[in-house]
Amino acid sequence: MLKGKTYIGVYTMTLICLMLFCSSCGNNIKEVQDFLADKNLPVGVAKNVNLVHTDSGAVKVKMVTPLRYDFANRKIHPYQEFPEGIQVTNFDKNKDSVTLTADYCRSYNKTGISEVKNNVVIVNYKDGIRLYTEQLFWDQNTHYVYTEKAFKLITKTDTINGKGFESSEDLSKRIMKDISGTIYVNESN
Repeated sequence: MLKGKTYIGVYTMTLICLMLFCSSCGNNIKEVQDFLADKNLPVGVAKNVNLVHTDSGAVKVKMVTPLRYDFANRKIHPYQEFPEGIQVTNFDKNKDSVTLTADYCRSYNKTGISEVKNNVVIVNYKDGIRLYTEQLFWDQNTHYVYTEKAFKLITKTDTINGKGFESSEDLSKRIMKDISGTIYVNESN
């Protein structure tokens, strides 16, 4: 008979301790986010992300990444980090696409600016243009890309090397600096 009362007593004490412990954990979400920010920890982690953005039933953007960290808890510059690489494909109304791939990306939430680096490649499939560089900044609001690093641009007729590049994100309107390479010029005028 004593054994049954002992089990009930142990059970009751465990339950009381658990209730006291849980009631002392009164941290609100803001306190937890501040703690994580102070320790330079993300507030969210996502693995094997395959994000598809649609508008009126049409696919506009597809993003694939093996790992995404969410540092939205930063007060000054909240950001998303993709330490194992990223692939972003933009589709226009004609289903033509432009794909950006890189081994690393950091995207700032407030400004819409992303820094991509290490084996950066942009491919415009419709026009047959490829850009290769080691670092690129992408302004998602103005749909513009730029770098001051060395680059290689390959078109259907040209291979251009340089240092410093600006362009629309589909590589159609370009400003290139310090260039060399084989460039074909149409002299029909």
